[in-house]
Amino acid sequence: MQIELAEILETIRMTEVEHFDIRTVTMGINLKDCSSDNLESLKQNIYEKVTRTAAEHVKTAEMIESDYGISIANKRVSITPLALVADGFYPEDFVEIAQVLDKAADNLGIDYLGGYSALVQKGFSKGDLSLIKSIPETLATTKHICSSINVATTKAGINMDAVYLMGQIIKETAAKTADQDGIGCAKLVVFANAPEDNPFIAGAFHGVSEPDIVVNVGISGPGVILRAVQEAPHHDFSSLAEKIKAMAFKITRAGEFVGRKVAEIQNIPFGIVDISLAPTPMPGDSIADILKAMGLEDVGAAGTTAALALLNDSVKRGGLMASSHVGGMSGAFIPISEDQGFISAAEKGHITLEKMEAMTSVCSVGIDMVAVAGDTSAEVIAGLIADECAIGVANSKTTAVRVIPVPGKGIGEAADYGGLLGVAPVMAISKLNNDQFIKRGGRIPAPVKGINN
Repeated sequence: MQIELAEILETIRMTEVEHFDIRTVTMGINLKDCSSDNLESLKQNIYEKVTRTAAEHVKTAEMIESDYGISIANKRVSITPLALVADGFYPEDFVEIAQVLDKAADNLGIDYLGGYSALVQKGFSKGDLSLIKSIPETLATTKHICSSINVATTKAGINMDAVYLMGQIIKETAAKTADQDGIGCAKLVVFANAPEDNPFIAGAFHGVSEPDIVVNVGISGPGVILRAVQEAPHHDFSSLAEKIKAMAFKITRAGEFVGRKVAEIQNIPFGIVDISLAPTPMPGDSIADILKAMGLEDVGAAGTTAALALLNDSVKRGGLMASSHVGGMSGAFIPISEDQGFISAAEKGHITLEKMEAMTSVCSVGIDMVAVAGDTSAEVIAGLIADECAIGVANSKTTAVRVIPVPGKGIGEAADYGGLLGVAPVMAISKLNNDQFIKRGGRIPAPVKGINN
């Protein structure tokens, strides 16, 4: 892929004026060859491979930042789902392994390490259950570790036993980190149709079909797209879609360029560029502001879902024109606490959880970084997960839930997590009793569209 000097100069202008950055350069590392039936050997094998393989990752990314003037917000590592690598061990063993991984992340200088994960859409192995049961303690005692659990796919249906278990685990994780407003839940996501090459935290893991080592890159760029929309106040929707598509093309090219350079210098394969628009709490870096610039008084207004659908599809079209290696989730993220426009709308009551659920049918993830009252039951949280899984399974798309039942707080209050995690206003959620439904257990069968061989 040849990048012209003019493209680099335009990208630098975008970084200076429109908050464009590369959100993450994530190195994926296969740990299957680290397996051992001895815990100490397993921990040593994992620590040595991660620290050896990613030894130059942060340094290389920083060199690219300096050479090209493009900010890379996070440098991350993802690993093979740990439940596969450590199958047969107990929850307390998984906590020890997590602490070793956290030490490796500290020594490498990376921001987050993803892959404390299990894939349980059809059932549990011993390792899956041990890892899941260890999540609250792990996320309470580590700084860098992020966890993701896939509980549903279009091919397998929805594992409702896993859905209910994750409702309970989310409650326990919030309680374990109650002194920080349940921040552990910000590092835990429950998926349907989780992609194996996602570079974004908290859902990143290194899929079993991936190479031994790979570099995946996730772009950002809401501010760049916002400017394109603001420059087209009277365009019809077809013309507006073209404007967004053209700008998405440019930021995807920049993202792939950075990813390929990081991979080339370290002599490892380049994987994919995830073209998701990832917002931040910084003014002007908001998905909500893009939707408002299309002509909505605020997000939550009638037409919000249609506006998001247009944005998501246009970004995908532009990205696919720019690169043959688009992957991950690729679309628009709508995390409440990480987007100043959504924070403001939630505080005013303009955006509701029900409207957010509708929007997840056309965005690239799901109910993301949403705070609910601390007394919300595990069953209600499980119901929210089940609803999102149903949307993902029925539409053959990735959906997810990253929800925080903030201990001791209720509607009208907020949790301030700082940095990219932002401020999470506590949102209302229906507390109608769903216990009997959730406790039925078993699997909701795969839809007919999932049988497509």
